[in-house]
Amino acid sequence: MTTSTRPGDVLAGRYRLIDLLTESRGGRFWRAHDNVLERFVALHVIPEDDHRAPLLLAAARESATVLDARILRVLDAEMRDGRCFVVNEWGTGTSLDILVTHGGPLGPRRSAWLAAEVAGAIATAHSRSVAHGRLNPENVLIDRLGAVRLIGLCVDAALHGIPAGRIEQDRQDLGGILYCSLTGTWPGPSDSIVPAAPHEHDAVLSPRQVRAGVPRPLELLWTDITEAAHPRRRWQAHHDADVSTASAVRDRLMEFLGDPNGLSEALAGSIPPINEIRPVVLPQVPEMTIRDFERPAPDSDDPPAPLEPAEPAEPEEQEDPEEPEEPPIPSVSDIVDLPTEAGMPVFGDPDEGDDEVAWLRARSTPPPPPPPFDEPPVRPLFAPEPPDGAPPRRPRTDVPDAGPTGERSLAAAGFWPWDTGAGGPGDPDSSDATAENEAVPGRSWLRLAMVVAACLALLIGVAVAFNLGRGRTPLGAEREEPTTSPTLTTPAEPTASPLVDVVAGTFDPLGTDGGVENDDAVALAVDGDPSTTWSTSTYQDQLGPTLPALKSGVGVYLDLGVVREVAAVDLDLVGSPTEVALYVSDDAPTAAPTGQPLASDTVAGDEITLEPESPDGSRAAVTGRYVLVWFTSLPVVSDGFRAGLAEVVVRGR
Repeated sequence: MTTSTRPGDVLAGRYRLIDLLTESRGGRFWRAHDNVLERFVALHVIPEDDHRAPLLLAAARESATVLDARILRVLDAEMRDGRCFVVNEWGTGTSLDILVTHGGPLGPRRSAWLAAEVAGAIATAHSRSVAHGRLNPENVLIDRLGAVRLIGLCVDAALHGIPAGRIEQDRQDLGGILYCSLTGTWPGPSDSIVPAAPHEHDAVLSPRQVRAGVPRPLELLWTDITEAAHPRRRWQAHHDADVSTASAVRDRLMEFLGDPNGLSEALAGSIPPINEIRPVVLPQVPEMTIRDFERPAPDSDDPPAPLEPAEPAEPEEQEDPEEPEEPPIPSVSDIVDLPTEAGMPVFGDPDEGDDEVAWLRARSTPPPPPPPFDEPPVRPLFAPEPPDGAPPRRPRTDVPDAGPTGERSLAAAGFWPWDTGAGGPGDPDSSDATAENEAVPGRSWLRLAMVVAACLALLIGVAVAFNLGRGRTPLGAEREEPTTSPTLTTPAEPTASPLVDVVAGTFDPLGTDGGVENDDAVALAVDGDPSTTWSTSTYQDQLGPTLPALKSGVGVYLDLGVVREVAAVDLDLVGSPTEVALYVSDDAPTAAPTGQPLASDTVAGDEITLEPESPDGSRAAVTGRYVLVWFTSLPVVSDGFRAGLAEVVVRGR
């Protein structure tokens, strides 16, 4: 009897194989679905005649006796149909080997917490004289909440041909788990894909020699574990070196940790986003300056070439230092040899044939100081005597005293006595200036009118605001109710997405050969690869509801796992034309479908989408667990009639 296994096979009448995870040494590790208890399980399968089969069943029986929340349990073990298989509890998370190789070593406290959890689980197993046998980073799992789980208790060692009961090796591997978390390398006796720990003179380097910052207590604990047979005497007087059991190792780790609150969340935060798409960072483009290129001559067709940095020229001695000449504006070629200075380019006029570019830069010598200011003229303190015949100038009598002496200020009088036409006494223009300074008739009434207008505007604004606040018009009238009701917008329904974990099976209730329709290849219709196809049997007569047709139809049913909402079914067909109908039910189909299908169509091409319809013809999503794709007419092939299905996708919620 054959012992090969393929996706879609059902072992022991209940475990349907879904995904092949690993395959080595004649054994296969599957993700399967328990059709009885409706849950996912992990399943190890080897041939019944394999020499490891008795060892595997014995290991499964031993592992099933250990009950600890941190250990994935063995659920079933059996030999049937030429196969020996063991069913384990399914767990999700990131193994320690992926964690340290992608995210680097963990911190001291997180490493101690992880090793303490592993030590606690191993102590529970050792209390029942059960050893893991192959405690490596691949068998330590950290889920998304930071909980630590152990996989492969006894079973993994049996699959590798390792005898049971190696408790001493578990203790050595426990020290390796602590070492791996601290350094990202593996020193344990069991094999692992994690890079091996560095050695020197056939001895493993201590964690502090591999990675700086490892606390001294953790290094001493690892040293005590690895050298338990010959403990170092220099530590016996100062430190308790009891690491003979996994429980003692856990106590030492918890003594180092103290308060473990928050360490599970910190461990969950250490899981790296392995599948995250990281942005591509382009290197910065260096800035190009005028010093990097030399401008070619106007008559040259050669492109500009990069220049080598030139040494600054020696300054020439000036013949006459007393009269410095203004330095000429240098050209671009001269600027290359000059130190960097602030400035701006000066371009020539291209219409006049001047394509040269000069550089207007700061002066290299300070400019001369500005000329001194002229001294202001001396003003006399007293007015000169008026000319003969002119009336004498007298100060104003209405000006207050300028000081305690009783003298009146000439400036306060409103004029300078030495200026003509300043508006002082005796000035012919003083009367006009006095008239301009007099009050304009009616100006007070104008100001009063402006104040009254501002008050009225403020009062009107307050009234309008009060009316609007009461829900009325600005003038206080009642508002008319709107004749139309507001339109209610119906929120858009969520977009249907492809459903996962769909299991396919053939359905031929009218077949005379036991309903076999290429059952071994039906899983190819839901594997996500359009290049792999499933096809019906080849018929000599066309399908149809009436004679002389052999049968009315044949199809494929899709198990969604639970009752789901089905919005549409996408079909990628092989061959045309094909008539296909869609049915959805809560129970597995057992007989040919009857009644009106939810959707049906004749496909002339390779692709079609079937959407359920309500009795009034509108689109409507239906619920159910089983989706039946029922072919009622097959395309013509060279040797008869046969339909093919490359891929089927159920979309819903």
